Amino acid sequence: MPVAAVPRYLPVQEFTKASPSLRFGLLLSIWTDASDQERQLIDRANRRSGEAQQLRQALGPNNQNLPRVVEQWVRQGELPSLWTKNDHAGREAWESVCRLEQGDRARMQAIVGRMQAIARAIPGAQVWHCEAEAVSPFTTGLGNEHPLENGFSFLNPYGLPYLPGSGVKGVVREAARQLSEGQWEDSRGWDRESVGRFTVRQEGEEKEVALTALEVLFGRETPEGESDHFRGVLSFWDVVPRIEANALRVEVMTPHQSHYYQQKPDAKSGGSATPHDCGQPKPILFLTVPPGAKFHFVVTCDTARLRRVAPALLEQDRWKALLDGAFQHAFDWLGFGAKTAVGYGAMKRTAREQRSQENKTPASAGQPAGARPPAVSSEELIWEKATLRWNAGKRELSALASDGRSVALASQKAADEILQRLSEEQRQELQGKKKPLPGCRVRVLKDGNKFQLLGLED
Repeated sequence: MPVAAVPRYLPVQEFTKASPSLRFGLLLSIWTDASDQERQLIDRANRRSGEAQQLRQALGPNNQNLPRVVEQWVRQGELPSLWTKNDHAGREAWESVCRLEQGDRARMQAIVGRMQAIARAIPGAQVWHCEAEAVSPFTTGLGNEHPLENGFSFLNPYGLPYLPGSGVKGVVREAARQLSEGQWEDSRGWDRESVGRFTVRQEGEEKEVALTALEVLFGRETPEGESDHFRGVLSFWDVVPRIEANALRVEVMTPHQSHYYQQKPDAKSGGSATPHDCGQPKPILFLTVPPGAKFHFVVTCDTARLRRVAPALLEQDRWKALLDGAFQHAFDWLGFGAKTAVGYGAMKRTAREQRSQENKTPASAGQPAGARPPAVSSEELIWEKATLRWNAGKRELSALASDGRSVALASQKAADEILQRLSEEQRQELQGKKKPLPGCRVRVLKDGNKFQLLGLED
């Protein structure tokens, strides 16, 4: 039967522990080989039917005629030929590809936490971040090389699904362009007014180039031969989704007009190469991240360059307000990843993020160009050695900071999600014995004088 191409020095059992990337890529086992042909033929011979009895006679004692009978059945189309896709093995392979082990989910969480810590540690940079939830399946990298001709983007060396930062920047830049050009009633603060300038030396002369907010933040490209390019001050980070489910998802697209795409008249479709609905459907499987996955977007700003070029965007964090508006437009109308035109990659801010946004005043279409949004007071903090307590009556989880004064709360569904991150022993201590759990490292959102418990930090 088909097996994964595991090296001889690696036990086949270890294949189940491989990353999703390896299970989907180099080690995908959906092809028919000689042993698989023989297994299928012997399975038919073991059935209780007249055909099976005749087949057993043809195979002879101890299946000595097996190679000859296999060749005959392949010629008759009763068995798949060598190195063609095997549907039964394919189903088993897809189940293996989609499965997410506990270690996979732990790595997703660890990578997100590490990226946040690195972003905060960059000297001279400001950080913007946002957490969104997929409301439809998400996929990307379908054009990557793969035997099935439908690839998927995995982050090496971890082998986990991810959305490249370049893809995030492209979508958000398009959202900002649409808003700045007045294509929507609410521009969310974006316009075509000049907010900065930089100097270009060309042929011994200096020339000043005016820049809009779009060009300052995302960069300015000019026609070939000109030299007044400008690199944007924002850097968009790769996004590794945190998948709550225990598996990825397989989706199906079924084109009905392959004869038209390939311009090959098909007798079954009337001998016509023109598009019509009588073509032969061809189901094509591809890999997706299921709805409900959390995407944590991180953007860093080179404040030193921004201060030199467009200091007005630093006043009261105006660049963050503009970025909020562009991301919100992308969530509402554009989507991320591939196949967004048919609904894939749709996202919305998480409930926690929406509550944080309610405390901000977004730039509106009616504001004058010089208006500035107020400063944002909310920020994420890490509490070391916090003490957790569980209130069963209110279904509320509280974290007491090490100073003994500050308390952060999480209730209902948010509390349940945090409890799932704890070990069975820790949950028994909290919920069963109703004892406090000290020495926890937690992430909280400070909003003025209030604290909200967001989650646990590894």
